[in-house]
Amino acid sequence: MGALLNTPICLAGPTGCGKTAAALAIAEVLPVEIISVDSALVYRGMDIGTAKPTAAELAAVPHHLIDILEPTDSYSAAEFVRDAKRLATEISARGRLPLLVGGTMLYFKALFDGLSALPQADAALRAAIDAEAAERGWPAMHAELAQLDPPTAERLAPNDSQRIQRALEVIRLTGQPLSALHAASRDEGVDWPLFSLEPTDRAWLHERLAVRFDEMLAHGLVDEVRALRARGDLSLALPSMRCVGYRQAWEALDAGDFSTLRERGIAATRQLAKRQVTWLRSMPQRRVIACDGPHPIPALLAGLQRLMG
Repeated sequence: MGALLNTPICLAGPTGCGKTAAALAIAEVLPVEIISVDSALVYRGMDIGTAKPTAAELAAVPHHLIDILEPTDSYSAAEFVRDAKRLATEISARGRLPLLVGGTMLYFKALFDGLSALPQADAALRAAIDAEAAERGWPAMHAELAQLDPPTAERLAPNDSQRIQRALEVIRLTGQPLSALHAASRDEGVDWPLFSLEPTDRAWLHERLAVRFDEMLAHGLVDEVRALRARGDLSLALPSMRCVGYRQAWEALDAGDFSTLRERGIAATRQLAKRQVTWLRSMPQRRVIACDGPHPIPALLAGLQRLMG
Protein backbone atom coordinates (compact mmCIF):
# COMPACT_ATOMS: atom_id res chain seq x y z
CA MET A 1 0.00 0.00 0.00
CA GLY A 2 2.93 2.30 -0.41
CA ALA A 3 5.15 3.97 2.12
CA LEU A 4 3.78 4.24 5.63
CA LEU A 5 2.73 7.57 7.02
CA ASN A 6 4.95 9.12 9.62
CA THR A 7 1.86 9.98 11.67
CA PRO A 8 -0.83 7.85 13.31
CA ILE A 9 -4.21 7.24 11.68
CA CYS A 10 -7.53 7.82 13.43
CA LEU A 11 -10.74 5.92 12.74
CA ALA A 12 -13.94 7.19 14.36
CA GLY A 13 -17.65 6.63 14.02
CA PRO A 14 -20.85 6.17 16.01
CA THR A 15 -21.51 3.01 17.95
CA GLY A 16 -22.54 0.11 15.73
CA CYS A 17 -21.02 1.48 12.52
CA GLY A 18 -18.46 -1.32 12.07
CA LYS A 19 -15.27 0.24 13.44
CA THR A 20 -13.87 -3.03 14.85
CA ALA A 21 -14.28 -4.91 11.56
CA ALA A 22 -12.75 -1.99 9.66
CA ALA A 23 -9.77 -1.80 12.03
CA LEU A 24 -9.10 -5.51 11.68
CA ALA A 25 -9.28 -5.17 7.88
CA ILE A 26 -6.66 -2.41 8.04
CA ALA A 27 -4.52 -4.66 10.25
CA GLU A 28 -4.52 -7.28 7.51
CA VAL A 29 -2.71 -4.94 5.11
CA LEU A 30 -0.74 -2.63 7.42
CA PRO A 31 1.47 -3.39 10.46
CA VAL A 32 -0.75 -1.51 12.90
CA GLU A 33 -1.24 -1.53 16.64
CA ILE A 34 -4.66 -0.36 17.76
CA ILE A 35 -5.12 2.33 20.41
CA SER A 36 -8.69 2.21 21.71
CA VAL A 37 -10.49 5.57 21.85
CA ASP A 38 -13.35 4.36 24.04
CA SER A 39 -14.25 5.48 27.55
CA ALA A 40 -15.98 2.17 28.33
CA LEU A 41 -13.41 -0.31 27.00
CA VAL A 42 -10.89 0.87 29.60
CA TYR A 43 -12.84 -1.04 32.29
CA ARG A 44 -12.19 -4.63 33.28
CA GLY A 45 -15.20 -6.88 33.75
CA MET A 46 -17.36 -4.88 31.33
CA ASP A 47 -17.27 -6.96 28.17
CA ILE A 48 -20.76 -7.64 26.85
CA GLY A 49 -22.31 -4.18 27.17
CA THR A 50 -19.24 -2.47 25.71
CA ALA A 51 -19.02 -4.81 22.69
CA LYS A 52 -15.40 -5.35 23.68
CA PRO A 53 -13.30 -7.06 20.99
CA THR A 54 -13.25 -10.82 21.39
CA ALA A 55 -10.21 -12.75 22.59
CA ALA A 56 -9.53 -13.78 18.99
CA GLU A 57 -9.75 -10.18 17.78
CA LEU A 58 -7.46 -8.98 20.57
CA ALA A 59 -4.99 -11.72 19.68
CA ALA A 60 -5.05 -10.88 15.97
CA VAL A 61 -3.49 -7.43 16.44
CA PRO A 62 -1.98 -5.66 19.47
CA HIS A 63 -4.54 -3.48 21.31
CA HIS A 64 -3.94 -0.76 23.87
CA LEU A 65 -6.09 1.09 26.45
CA ILE A 66 -8.46 -1.85 26.91
CA ASP A 67 -8.99 -3.43 30.36
CA ILE A 68 -6.65 -0.99 32.09
CA LEU A 69 -8.89 0.11 34.98
CA GLU A 70 -11.34 -1.20 37.55
CA PRO A 71 -14.93 0.07 37.19
CA THR A 72 -14.42 1.99 40.43
CA ASP A 73 -11.91 4.24 38.66
CA SER A 74 -12.40 7.22 36.37
CA TYR A 75 -10.46 8.09 33.23
CA SER A 76 -10.33 11.63 31.94
CA ALA A 77 -9.80 13.06 28.48
CA ALA A 78 -6.49 14.47 29.72
CA GLU A 79 -5.34 11.01 30.82
CA PHE A 80 -6.38 9.60 27.45
CA VAL A 81 -4.42 12.24 25.53
CA ARG A 82 -1.34 11.59 27.65
CA ASP A 83 -1.58 7.82 27.17
CA ALA A 84 -2.43 7.98 23.47
CA LYS A 85 0.51 10.26 22.63
CA ARG A 86 2.89 8.08 24.64
CA LEU A 87 1.64 4.89 23.00
CA ALA A 88 1.77 6.41 19.53
CA THR A 89 5.43 7.31 20.07
CA GLU A 90 6.24 3.82 21.37
CA ILE A 91 4.40 2.07 18.52
CA SER A 92 6.10 4.23 15.89
CA ALA A 93 9.49 3.47 17.47
CA ARG A 94 8.76 -0.22 16.89
CA GLY A 95 8.34 0.50 13.18
CA ARG A 96 4.59 -0.02 13.34
CA LEU A 97 1.65 2.27 12.64
CA PRO A 98 -0.55 3.57 15.46
CA LEU A 99 -4.25 3.20 14.58
CA LEU A 100 -6.58 5.03 16.96
CA VAL A 101 -10.07 3.52 16.82
CA GLY A 102 -13.20 4.39 18.77
CA GLY A 103 -16.30 6.44 19.35
CA THR A 104 -15.53 8.61 22.38
CA MET A 105 -15.55 11.90 20.55
CA LEU A 106 -14.53 13.90 23.61
CA TYR A 107 -11.22 12.01 23.54
CA PHE A 108 -10.72 12.68 19.84
CA LYS A 109 -11.57 16.35 20.27
CA ALA A 110 -9.14 16.70 23.17
CA LEU A 111 -6.46 15.01 21.08
CA PHE A 112 -7.00 17.19 18.01
CA ASP A 113 -7.70 20.51 19.71
CA GLY A 114 -5.40 20.22 22.70
CA LEU A 115 -6.40 20.57 26.33
CA SER A 116 -7.10 23.72 28.26
CA ALA A 117 -5.91 24.12 31.82
CA LEU A 118 -8.85 22.93 33.89
CA PRO A 119 -9.02 22.50 37.66
CA GLN A 120 -8.66 19.07 39.25
CA ALA A 121 -11.82 17.32 40.39
CA ASP A 122 -13.07 18.26 43.83
CA ALA A 123 -14.72 15.25 45.51
CA ALA A 124 -16.62 17.30 48.10
CA LEU A 125 -18.01 19.69 45.52
CA ARG A 126 -19.02 16.83 43.23
CA ALA A 127 -20.85 15.17 46.12
CA ALA A 128 -22.67 18.43 46.81
CA ILE A 129 -23.68 18.78 43.15
CA ASP A 130 -24.90 15.17 43.11
CA ALA A 131 -26.95 15.77 46.24
CA GLU A 132 -28.47 18.87 44.68
CA ALA A 133 -29.27 16.93 41.50
CA ALA A 134 -30.93 14.19 43.55
CA GLU A 135 -33.39 16.81 44.80
CA ARG A 136 -33.85 18.92 41.67
CA GLY A 137 -33.13 16.44 38.86
CA TRP A 138 -30.43 16.67 36.19
CA PRO A 139 -32.65 18.54 33.70
CA ALA A 140 -32.94 21.35 36.28
CA MET A 141 -29.16 21.30 36.75
CA HIS A 142 -28.84 21.48 32.96
CA ALA A 143 -31.14 24.51 32.92
CA GLU A 144 -28.90 26.19 35.52
CA LEU A 145 -25.87 25.43 33.37
CA ALA A 146 -27.66 26.95 30.36
CA GLN A 147 -27.85 30.24 32.27
CA LEU A 148 -24.20 30.15 33.34
CA ASP A 149 -22.53 28.59 30.30
CA PRO A 150 -24.87 28.47 27.26
CA PRO A 151 -22.33 27.03 24.76
CA THR A 152 -21.53 24.06 27.00
CA ALA A 153 -25.18 23.42 27.90
CA GLU A 154 -26.14 23.48 24.23
CA ARG A 155 -23.93 20.49 23.41
CA LEU A 156 -25.00 18.42 26.44
CA ALA A 157 -28.15 16.36 26.83
CA PRO A 158 -30.31 17.34 29.84
CA ASN A 159 -29.58 13.98 31.49
CA ASP A 160 -25.85 13.86 30.76
CA SER A 161 -25.13 13.88 34.48
CA GLN A 162 -21.39 13.29 34.28
CA ARG A 163 -20.64 16.23 31.99
CA ILE A 164 -23.22 18.58 33.54
CA GLN A 165 -21.66 17.85 36.93
CA ARG A 166 -18.17 18.62 35.61
CA ALA A 167 -19.29 21.86 33.92
CA LEU A 168 -20.97 23.10 37.09
CA GLU A 169 -17.98 22.00 39.16
CA VAL A 170 -15.62 24.06 36.98
CA ILE A 171 -17.84 27.14 37.26
CA ARG A 172 -18.06 26.83 41.04
CA LEU A 173 -14.32 26.23 41.41
CA THR A 174 -13.09 28.95 39.04
CA GLY A 175 -15.97 31.35 38.56
CA GLN A 176 -15.53 30.90 34.81
CA PRO A 177 -17.59 28.87 32.34
CA LEU A 178 -16.06 25.71 30.90
CA SER A 179 -16.47 27.05 27.37
CA ALA A 180 -14.31 30.08 28.21
CA LEU A 181 -11.58 27.92 29.73
CA HIS A 182 -11.65 25.61 26.71
CA ALA A 183 -11.13 28.63 24.46
CA ALA A 184 -8.16 29.83 26.53
CA SER A 185 -4.59 28.59 26.30
CA ARG A 186 -4.28 24.94 25.31
CA ASP A 187 -1.68 22.25 25.10
CA GLU A 188 -0.74 21.57 21.51
CA GLY A 189 -3.16 19.34 19.62
CA VAL A 190 -2.27 16.84 16.90
CA ASP A 191 -2.90 16.91 13.17
CA TRP A 192 -3.42 13.22 12.51
CA PRO A 193 -5.57 11.97 9.59
CA LEU A 194 -9.12 11.14 10.67
CA PHE A 195 -11.38 8.73 8.81
CA SER A 196 -15.01 8.68 9.91
CA LEU A 197 -17.50 5.87 9.32
CA GLU A 198 -20.91 7.57 9.12
CA PRO A 199 -24.32 6.36 7.97
CA THR A 200 -26.15 8.14 5.18
CA ASP A 201 -29.41 6.52 6.33
CA ARG A 202 -30.23 6.87 10.02
CA ALA A 203 -32.72 3.97 9.80
CA TRP A 204 -29.88 1.64 8.73
CA LEU A 205 -27.94 2.43 11.89
CA HIS A 206 -31.04 2.24 14.09
CA GLU A 207 -31.73 -1.28 12.85
CA ARG A 208 -28.16 -2.35 13.54
CA LEU A 209 -28.28 -0.86 17.03
CA ALA A 210 -31.48 -2.75 17.85
CA VAL A 211 -29.96 -6.03 16.68
CA ARG A 212 -26.79 -5.27 18.59
CA PHE A 213 -28.60 -4.60 21.86
CA ASP A 214 -30.68 -7.76 21.41
CA GLU A 215 -27.42 -9.70 20.99
CA MET A 216 -26.03 -8.15 24.19
CA LEU A 217 -29.14 -9.22 26.09
CA ALA A 218 -28.92 -12.72 24.61
CA HIS A 219 -25.25 -13.00 25.56
CA GLY A 220 -25.88 -12.10 29.21
CA LEU A 221 -25.75 -8.34 29.68
CA VAL A 222 -28.09 -8.50 32.67
CA ASP A 223 -26.00 -11.23 34.31
CA GLU A 224 -22.87 -9.17 33.69
CA VAL A 225 -24.42 -6.15 35.43
CA ARG A 226 -25.75 -8.40 38.21
CA ALA A 227 -22.19 -9.62 38.84
CA LEU A 228 -20.88 -6.05 38.86
CA ARG A 229 -23.56 -5.05 41.41
CA ALA A 230 -22.59 -8.01 43.58
CA ARG A 231 -19.10 -6.59 44.04
CA GLY A 232 -20.58 -4.07 46.45
CA ASP A 233 -18.26 -1.20 45.50
CA LEU A 234 -20.10 0.12 42.43
CA SER A 235 -23.05 2.45 41.96
CA LEU A 236 -24.76 4.53 39.29
CA ALA A 237 -22.74 7.52 40.53
CA LEU A 238 -19.63 6.08 38.84
CA PRO A 239 -18.78 6.87 35.20
CA SER A 240 -18.44 3.16 34.42
CA MET A 241 -21.97 2.32 35.50
CA ARG A 242 -23.39 5.31 33.63
CA CYS A 243 -22.33 3.73 30.33
CA VAL A 244 -25.19 3.05 27.93
CA GLY A 245 -26.69 -0.37 28.57
CA TYR A 246 -25.20 -0.68 32.03
CA ARG A 247 -27.29 2.12 33.49
CA GLN A 248 -30.50 0.72 32.00
CA ALA A 249 -29.75 -2.84 33.17
CA TRP A 250 -28.82 -1.59 36.65
CA GLU A 251 -32.07 0.37 36.91
CA ALA A 252 -34.04 -2.67 35.73
CA LEU A 253 -32.40 -4.77 38.44
CA ASP A 254 -33.19 -2.07 41.00
CA ALA A 255 -36.85 -2.11 39.96
CA GLY A 256 -37.08 -5.85 39.45
CA ASP A 257 -38.81 -5.06 36.18
CA PHE A 258 -37.25 -5.90 32.81
CA SER A 259 -40.30 -5.18 30.67
CA THR A 260 -38.91 -1.91 29.28
CA LEU A 261 -35.17 -2.73 29.39
CA ARG A 262 -34.89 -3.50 25.68
CA GLU A 263 -36.80 -0.40 24.64
CA ARG A 264 -34.86 1.88 26.99
CA GLY A 265 -31.50 0.36 26.08
CA ILE A 266 -32.07 0.76 22.35
CA ALA A 267 -33.31 4.33 22.80
CA ALA A 268 -30.25 5.26 24.87
CA THR A 269 -27.94 3.69 22.29
CA ARG A 270 -29.60 5.64 19.50
CA GLN A 271 -29.22 8.85 21.47
CA LEU A 272 -25.53 8.08 21.99
CA ALA A 273 -25.04 7.47 18.26
CA LYS A 274 -26.80 10.75 17.45
CA ARG A 275 -24.48 12.66 19.80
CA GLN A 276 -21.44 10.94 18.29
CA VAL A 277 -22.44 11.94 14.77
CA THR A 278 -23.03 15.52 15.93
CA TRP A 279 -19.52 15.61 17.40
CA LEU A 280 -18.07 14.20 14.19
CA ARG A 281 -19.76 16.82 12.05
CA SER A 282 -17.94 19.47 14.08
CA MET A 283 -14.61 18.01 12.88
CA PRO A 284 -14.18 19.38 9.34
CA GLN A 285 -10.87 17.62 8.81
CA ARG A 286 -12.47 14.18 8.79
CA ARG A 287 -12.62 11.99 5.68
CA VAL A 288 -16.10 10.47 5.59
CA ILE A 289 -16.74 6.86 4.57
CA ALA A 290 -20.38 5.77 4.22
CA CYS A 291 -20.61 2.83 6.60
CA ASP A 292 -23.95 1.86 5.02
CA GLY A 293 -22.52 2.03 1.51
CA PRO A 294 -22.10 -1.10 -0.63
CA HIS A 295 -18.40 -1.55 0.17
CA PRO A 296 -17.33 0.54 3.18
CA ILE A 297 -14.15 -1.37 4.05
CA PRO A 298 -12.74 -1.31 0.48
CA ALA A 299 -13.63 2.40 0.35
CA LEU A 300 -11.75 2.95 3.61
CA LEU A 301 -8.70 1.02 2.38
CA ALA A 302 -8.76 2.98 -0.89
CA GLY A 303 -8.85 6.21 1.12
CA LEU A 304 -5.84 5.09 3.11
CA GLN A 305 -4.00 4.21 -0.08
CA ARG A 306 -4.67 7.66 -1.53
CA LEU A 307 -3.49 9.26 1.67
CA MET A 308 -0.26 7.29 1.71
CA GLY A 309 0.51 7.72 -1.94
